[in-house]
Amino acid sequence: MTDVLARPRPEPTVLQALRSPRLLTREVLAGLVVAIALIPEAIAFSIIAGVDPRLGLFSSFVMAVAIAFLGGRPAMISAATGAIALVIAPVAREHGVDYLLATVILGGILQVALGLLGVAKLMRYIPRSVMVGFVNALAILIFTAQVPQLIGVPWAVYPIAAAGLLIMYLLPRLTRVVPAPLVAIVLLTGAVVVFGISVPTVGDQGALPESLPNLLIPNVPFTLDTLGIIFPFAVAMAIVGLLESLMTAALVDDITDTPSSKTRESLGQGAANVLSGLFGGMGGCAMIGQTMINVKASGARTRISTFLAGVFLLVLVLAFGDVVAVIPMAVLVAVMIVVSVATFDWHSIRPSTLRRMPLSETVVMVLTVAVTVWTHNLAIGVGVGVIAAAVLFARRVASLTSVTRSVEGDTARYVVEGELFFASSNDLTTKFAYHRDPARVVIDLSRSHVWDASTVAALDAVQTKYAHLGTAVELEGMNAAARRFHGRLTGGLGAGH
Repeated sequence: MTDVLARPRPEPTVLQALRSPRLLTREVLAGLVVAIALIPEAIAFSIIAGVDPRLGLFSSFVMAVAIAFLGGRPAMISAATGAIALVIAPVAREHGVDYLLATVILGGILQVALGLLGVAKLMRYIPRSVMVGFVNALAILIFTAQVPQLIGVPWAVYPIAAAGLLIMYLLPRLTRVVPAPLVAIVLLTGAVVVFGISVPTVGDQGALPESLPNLLIPNVPFTLDTLGIIFPFAVAMAIVGLLESLMTAALVDDITDTPSSKTRESLGQGAANVLSGLFGGMGGCAMIGQTMINVKASGARTRISTFLAGVFLLVLVLAFGDVVAVIPMAVLVAVMIVVSVATFDWHSIRPSTLRRMPLSETVVMVLTVAVTVWTHNLAIGVGVGVIAAAVLFARRVASLTSVTRSVEGDTARYVVEGELFFASSNDLTTKFAYHRDPARVVIDLSRSHVWDASTVAALDAVQTKYAHLGTAVELEGMNAAARRFHGRLTGGLGAGH
C-alpha cells in the first residue's frame, strides 16, 4: 500500500492529449499564452546581449520547438534567457555576431558532452545557499543591464517606464487571464503611437525578422585563435544553461509530482543550442518564469504546449512584425525590472530568515552574489560559492570531532568521536599524551568513521610515535567498511618517515 501511495502520479502523454479535446485545448491555450509572454522578453534579452531582436526571437522559436522533442522535462519552456544573454554579451560586443553564434554552437556541444558524462547527477552537490545566491545575482544583473536604457534618453521615457511598472503591479491583483507585461506593452505602445511621442523603440535596435530563420554556418576562421576567444564563454554558457535548466526541471518535478530525466534534459539543451546557433539564434536555456506560466498558471503537462509556444511565437512575429517594431524600449525596460524583482528571492534577506540561518549559509549566499555581480559571470559565481560551501561545511564537521582520554591501570583509552577526514584528522596526532601514557594504548574508533587517506596516515603517525616510545597501540571498534579501507592503506603512506 505504501508503494502505491509513493508512486508518482502519471502525467498525460502527447497521444492522450491529442485524443482528448479537453486536454488538447488546455495545451494549445497554454502555448499561446506563453508565446505572447515570450515576445517582449526575447526582445529585451536580445538587447541585453547587444544583438538585434531577430537573434532572440529566432533562438526562442528554435529552442522551444527543439526542446519539445529532445528535452527530458515535458511542459518546460526553453528560450532566450537573461542568464545566457549576460554570459555571451561580451562576445557580441567585442567580436561580432558570427563569433556569438559560434560560441552558442560550441556551448551546445559542450552541454551534450557534459550530459554524456553524467553531469546532471552533480546537481545534488550544489547547496541551496549557492542556488539562492545564483538566483539573486541573476536578478541584480538583469536590473543593472537596464540602466543604460535610462541614461541620456528623452524625458518621456521615464513616465512610460513608470506607467509600465504600475500596470504590471496592479493588473495581476485584478485579473491573471492576460499576462500583465503584454497589457502594458499594448497600452503604452498604443499611447506612444496615438500621441506621437518620440522615444527609442524596438525598431531602433535592429530589423525584425520577415522570414523563417535560415540554416547558416558562422563566418569565423576555424583556428585555435578563434577557439581561444569563444571557448571560455562557451564553457560559461554551457554550465550556466545546464544549471538553470536542471534547477527549473527539478522545480517542475516537484510541482507536477512527476519525475523527469535530467540526463536527457542536459542532452536536449545542448542539441537545442546547437540548432539555435545554426539558425542564427543567441542560444538559451529553461525559463523559470515562462515555465511557471505554462505549468502552474495554464495547467499544461505535455510537450505539445512547449512546441506550440515556439510555433505561435514565430507566427506572431512574422505576421505582426511592423507592430512589434514600434514598441517603446521604455516599456521593455519596465518588463525586465519586474522580471528582476520577481526573480530575486526576497525571503532570503528577511531579518527573520537571516537570524535563523547559520552564518556559514548566509556567507555562501552573499559570496555567490558578490562574485557573480563583480565578474558578470554566473558560472564563476556558482563555482566560488560551491567551493566556499564545501570549505565551510568541512570546517563545521571537523569542529564536531573530539578525542577523550581515560586511564585504567596500565592502559590509556582514547575514544574518538566524529567524522575523520582531512579537515578533522590533520591535527589528530596532537590529541595524544605520548610521554605520559602507560605501556598500552587503546584507540576506540567505534563512534567515528575513517573516510580518507589523510586519516589513515594520521593514525599511522600516531602508532609510529608510540612505537618509538615502546608503547603498544591497539585500534578497535572500526566498522567493516572503515576496517577494509584502513587495512588497504595502512603502512603504505609514508607516515612517520
